[in-house]
Amino acid sequence: MKFVPVLLSVCIGLGAFSFSSETKANDQLAVTLCEYIAVDDKGRVRKALKSSRVKVRNIFGSIQCNGNNILRHAIASNAVETGKLIVKGLPKSALSDGADIAWAESNGHGSSPLIAEIKKRAGL
Repeated sequence: MKFVPVLLSVCIGLGAFSFSSETKANDQLAVTLCEYIAVDDKGRVRKALKSSRVKVRNIFGSIQCNGNNILRHAIASNAVETGKLIVKGLPKSALSDGADIAWAESNGHGSSPLIAEIKKRAGL
């Protein structure tokens, strides 16, 4: 009779630990990617994505670096190589609205080489 409540509490406890470790891993990945993008280290960005088994398109909306998405962070950091990697990893539909281009132009980054890459990928 006492076995069921004990088993239930163990399952709940293990479930709580599994969620917290996943969150910490995602936070660490976000910090790592933001740092590598800021220094334009394309190889390390690629390695971090591969070791975490994620794709740019899957994390694009959820990672923020200094209040910007990872593409805007690359534009602001003048990280051309990692920016190209991000643009190639995104679906055309994510770029076709032109929001990132408008953001870059309004924040003084209109001459960034990444703007041409975004336009080329999105077909603008």
